[in-house]
Amino acid sequence: MTPEISEILSRLIGFPTVSLQPNLELLDYVESLLLPAGIAVRRFAHADGTRANLWATVGPEIDGGIVLSGHSDVVPVTGQNWSSNPFVLRKDEGRWYGRGAVDMKGFVAVSIHTMLAAVGRDLKRPLHLALSYDEELGCLGVRGMIGSLANEPLRPAFCLIGEPTGMRIATGHKGKTALRACCHGHAGHSALAPEALNALHLGAAFLNRLQARQTELASGRAQDADYAIPYTTIHAGIMRGGEALNIVPATCEIDFEVRHIAADDPKAIIATLITDAKAIVAPHLSRFPKAAIEIETISGYPGLNTPADDPTVALLSSLLGTDLPTIKVAYGTEGGLFAEGLDIPVLICGPGDMAQGHKPDEYVELSQIEACRRLHQRLLDFLQNS
Repeated sequence: MTPEISEILSRLIGFPTVSLQPNLELLDYVESLLLPAGIAVRRFAHADGTRANLWATVGPEIDGGIVLSGHSDVVPVTGQNWSSNPFVLRKDEGRWYGRGAVDMKGFVAVSIHTMLAAVGRDLKRPLHLALSYDEELGCLGVRGMIGSLANEPLRPAFCLIGEPTGMRIATGHKGKTALRACCHGHAGHSALAPEALNALHLGAAFLNRLQARQTELASGRAQDADYAIPYTTIHAGIMRGGEALNIVPATCEIDFEVRHIAADDPKAIIATLITDAKAIVAPHLSRFPKAAIEIETISGYPGLNTPADDPTVALLSSLLGTDLPTIKVAYGTEGGLFAEGLDIPVLICGPGDMAQGHKPDEYVELSQIEACRRLHQRLLDFLQNS
């Protein structure tokens, strides 16, 4: 007997799959549902063996079909004031509470239920389920699975990412590059500060250049009105440096990010920032030849920019029964990686609102889960009749 969506979600919430932590018990549970139903399942493991992606397929082994894509990891709950145990599903007044309820185990629960329902259908095209790990750290885990799938002869027709959109169709998100500026000065006693080179001061000058470049991007011609913030953004999030007040610090680190719209080239923006860094250091090199601001890339993922007139948009709109315009989301997803790696169109559509994610008492509304279930049933009808 197929378990209810609420039962599946309750079990998924019960696995504390915080990023970088093992997710194998969750995958064992998913496989315990899929394998007895005759659904083919594969894992793509991390090198240390503690985490893995899961790929499942029901239906004929042919080209085409649809991928339902979600991630198994969640953000930490440390320091958050929850009203109840975050890893125990709680139902209250039309909402389901728990870490990952909206981001994005709610969608995953519906997708597992849909895979099981698909077993009894005479599908003409396959339905795939993709579960990844470490998405919250910059879409790290899914890359190995996509790389393997890209080398296989069969290719799905398109991918549906189930991040929360309120069941609206999203066609894109910005790309992101996370970077670190390592500032190297020259240490000294604070009583003789002018004889040293303060790395924090170099960092402050670099922060000023980041702000200036942000102003240029905000007022530039490259804009995408589909975003709440319609231009590329530069944001500094962490600054580290200094050991004691009476020591001129020799090093300083600044972690920052570039979130770019499709019209902007992140490599060109980073090249400009490297030029700025060299200009900051140049006046000091005669006295301090080892002075430098080195910029290194920490991580990143590509943006997603599926054309609004792509046939998959019309298909999904018809299945949703809506004529609402498409949107683009502020947060990143694995969509850009699927689009680039498999060369297929990707859309984002899932239950809930990301405003409820990453917070204490995270929740998803039952009405949104039901809307997602209806869409998935219509996807099955499409795969059966196409």
